[in-house]
Amino acid sequence: MLDAAALDTLFRKARTQNGWQDRSVSDEQLRQIYDLMKWGPTSANCCPARIVFVKSPEEKEKLVTCMDRGNQAKTRQAPVTAIIGMDMKFFDMLPQLYPHTDARSWFADDQAKIESTAFRNSSLQGAYFILAVRAVGLDCGPMSGFDSEKLNAAFFAGTSIKANFVCSLGYGEPAKLRPRSPRLAFEDACKIV
Repeated sequence: MLDAAALDTLFRKARTQNGWQDRSVSDEQLRQIYDLMKWGPTSANCCPARIVFVKSPEEKEKLVTCMDRGNQAKTRQAPVTAIIGMDMKFFDMLPQLYPHTDARSWFADDQAKIESTAFRNSSLQGAYFILAVRAVGLDCGPMSGFDSEKLNAAFFAGTSIKANFVCSLGYGEPAKLRPRSPRLAFEDACKIV
């Protein structure tokens, strides 16, 4: 089992950030994040997540215009904001990613299955992304408050990718944290049968 410090870093003391220190995040750190998250399991190793790391002032302003009002300032302030997308043609990569059977044929003509698989598995990969961000010593602030159509047009036009959620990352500003919200007890959320 991981030691207490690692568990605190990944879960118990990790917080959703609302403000950011003026410290940069390197491209090497972004590569480290992806190189960790990519190992998390997805069904049939489909790996539908696609990530755009928004760093430049011009692209950041474009992203800010897609965010709900309550998320604009913290998106602008963050050194990097990642758009976690889902490739709706993920199945085209299955001959490479799942070569021991014809998994592509499972999806080719089933739009409902494509959509549910892309959403479910890119969400899983987004959770792995959050853990990877924390594992490399950064903080994150995942958000779902944005205009999907506007964001897709701004960052994914002409592609088969759609936005799932947005996650700012960097070094959190402790003074901007809200009090920690409660979580459900095991008995309220779980059942052993």
